[in-house]
Amino acid sequence: MLTLHRAALVLPDPADPTAPSLPDGAVLVRGDRVEAVGPYRELAAAHPGARLRDWGAAVLTPGLRNPYGHRLLEHAYHPDPREEIGVEPVADGLTGSADEGRCGASARRGLQRMLGFGVTAVAGPFERAAVRTAVARSGLVALPGGPGTGGGPEAGSGPGAGGGPEAGSGPGAGGGPGAAGAGDCLLGLGDGPLDPLSVLPLAAAVHGRVAAGGRADFAVFPAVGEGFAQPSPGGCLAAVLGGRLVYRRR
Repeated sequence: MLTLHRAALVLPDPADPTAPSLPDGAVLVRGDRVEAVGPYRELAAAHPGARLRDWGAAVLTPGLRNPYGHRLLEHAYHPDPREEIGVEPVADGLTGSADEGRCGASARRGLQRMLGFGVTAVAGPFERAAVRTAVARSGLVALPGGPGTGGGPEAGSGPGAGGGPEAGSGPGAGGGPGAAGAGDCLLGLGDGPLDPLSVLPLAAAVHGRVAAGGRADFAVFPAVGEGFAQPSPGGCLAAVLGGRLVYRRR
């Protein structure tokens, strides 16, 4: 099935200052691939049978890259809502833990939250088997990390491969008792945020580009700035992985 994603502004390649932006643009998706990118009216006229997802006054960009995946998924603990200790990651809550089940459940919840910020690629290295499995099953692209840091802003931004199993938008399942180690100490910016746009400009935060023939990984954000030219930090409206709508803000 063909799906047409329309937005007030489409930025196919924010990392390239010469790349054009598309007011009232659209991305046509077939399966897990981008079929075409262009003005909405042209694509709609050429494909009248395509299902339409109209995101209104929003900006559509490539999905984001979180360069802090090693710290966020292998050391930070992402609480289960049933624990009633909040939803923010607890710094070093998994450090020293040998419970692979608890680590895997925490990683799944962390990955779900990343989707809510438009993240479609995450940097490792991922040394725990449970975390590697969680990343692989999430559909997010796994990237190598920076030396000794678990991924820095220099981590790769080229297009990735991988599956797109449905990741959903719920809080993830499982989880163990309260976090160990740092306990109530929440993540600071030194450990890396879930939202790349809170610390990186858009050009440095995106992963790859939205182009015909490429994998359909992109995100839709509330728009800010003159002419609604920039995505707003703080979370996305929708995230698409391999052509699947895996997150939608309620």
